[in-house]
Amino acid sequence: MNTSKSQALFDKAKKIIPGGVNSPVRAFKHVGRDPIYFERGQGPLLYDVDGNSYVDFCASFGPLILGHSHPAIVSALTEQAAKATTFGACHEKEVKLAELILKAYPFLSHVRLLNSGTEAVMTAIRIARGATQRPKILKFEGCYHGHSDGLLAKSGSGVAELAESSSQGVPNSIVSETLVVRFDSIESIEKAFKQYGKEIAAVILEPIPANDGLWVPLQAHLEEICMLARLHGSLIIFDEVISGFRVGLNGAAGIFNLKPDLVTLGKIIGGGLPLAACLGTERVMAQVAPLGPVYQAGTLSGNPLATAAGIAVLTELFSKPPYELLEKRTKKFVGRLKEEVLPDWDFAQMGSIFWMSPSKLTGAFPPVISEENKKAYAKFFGAALEAGVYFAPSPFEVGFVSTAHTDDVLDETLNRLKKCRQ
Repeated sequence: MNTSKSQALFDKAKKIIPGGVNSPVRAFKHVGRDPIYFERGQGPLLYDVDGNSYVDFCASFGPLILGHSHPAIVSALTEQAAKATTFGACHEKEVKLAELILKAYPFLSHVRLLNSGTEAVMTAIRIARGATQRPKILKFEGCYHGHSDGLLAKSGSGVAELAESSSQGVPNSIVSETLVVRFDSIESIEKAFKQYGKEIAAVILEPIPANDGLWVPLQAHLEEICMLARLHGSLIIFDEVISGFRVGLNGAAGIFNLKPDLVTLGKIIGGGLPLAACLGTERVMAQVAPLGPVYQAGTLSGNPLATAAGIAVLTELFSKPPYELLEKRTKKFVGRLKEEVLPDWDFAQMGSIFWMSPSKLTGAFPPVISEENKKAYAKFFGAALEAGVYFAPSPFEVGFVSTAHTDDVLDETLNRLKKCRQ
């Protein structure tokens, strides 16, 4: 596989961009390679600058549920770009997209559009603190909620729930109001509420964690967490940046029949363009400026290009829900992947999301990904890349199947991957 143009671009990028990349996972450090530079995508395929093609299971880390360059999205973008790319002012499409989003979450009443999942979560936390007049946030190990300072936190080495910063440049004082506990331990959650219950503004969680492997919690487990939050007067924030519109039209909230106070969305609702949302109940969202005292702003929030793409993809999902078919195809693909390619590996799957683990999954979360597992994944990733199959360049990340991954595409992919048997 020739990658000379990619290598030349990376060599140039390293001189002017930190690490040569604009997001750490793109550096391919977890897989021991230099990054591939892509030029275009079509349907289930990616094409790099050297002319190589790959069946894509990264899907821009989730949003491309309809595949690359879906005609409805391309048409919507082309039409809108001819009119205007940005206004920094109100326009019709932001209203229409908000209506579509609330159609999926009918127990919530208001939406604020933003530009990234990080921004949406940052806003949700600020709203929760404003609405409750409490300072602390309870989050879970292994759940990723973007790179805002207060959420770059890990469990401290002293009192179990007190956090320490997980990044240089973020003082421990910034994360001192963040409590970090194990998602899979009701005991640790109860302990945090017993000690800090009157100070906790909100519990934030990925209802289906998909940034540190994939873990599907039991219904009863989520219900108990929500009950504890309600009991102590804390709000519940579902971070559905990955699961929203990916696991179903009503996201994880619909699958588990739960009604959080706030939901954050991203990925799919912009059709692949930068767009996110924070939605909540009328009482909670009344805190947001210009109605209330919680400030949030953004010149490009709800911009016409991203909302045009979002309307196109959500309209497609509502008119022809693909979820049953995606579930069936993904389950079959994952089953054959284990049986025919990676029999010693373990797999987790929810809807069109899947995760490959070189070692046995114990049911604990977050999972332990050992150095040996990282090496095994890196070896498989490289072999798959040579065979023309692109997975996420990290053993922590999940894979995604789109509507463009037809049965024929998945059969061909498996034929290619059989060359990569461990």
